[in-house]
Amino acid sequence: MNKILIVVLILCSLNLVFAQDNTPAEYWDSLTDNEKMAFVNGAYTAISRMKLFHMEEVKMQYGHDPYWREPYFVERYYEILDQHISDGVGYNIDIIVQAIDALYANYDNTRIPIIAALRIVSTAQDGDRQKADVLLLKAQRQYRPEG
Repeated sequence: MNKILIVVLILCSLNLVFAQDNTPAEYWDSLTDNEKMAFVNGAYTAISRMKLFHMEEVKMQYGHDPYWREPYFVERYYEILDQHISDGVGYNIDIIVQAIDALYANYDNTRIPIIAALRIVSTAQDGDRQKADVLLLKAQRQYRPEG
């Protein structure tokens, strides 16, 4: 588990270094298939771990009170985290890697950050195409290619 988090941190650090000269798509394309799989696996693991850690903290904070109900902001936090990981792919992370490859094949998507791309393709993989399309359009508008 710790090794995966270290790999993610290293990849994120490299991403920051290369981000100055390269687009996220160029950086993604520079990775080997194994590095892409490690990146997605690490991101999925980190998101799942953040959610689990937060749930444990909430339980400790409210002392297992049977009448306590999660506030909306906690539920919304979990929903946002869940948007970054696809339930439908299970352990077939290569599906997400291939979807990110396909997303970056379009020139209009070359400046979309990898984590945003992960959210878009994970949302699409879970069957919410309309929401994925809206996320993609927003990202394309926000991260327009220079030209």
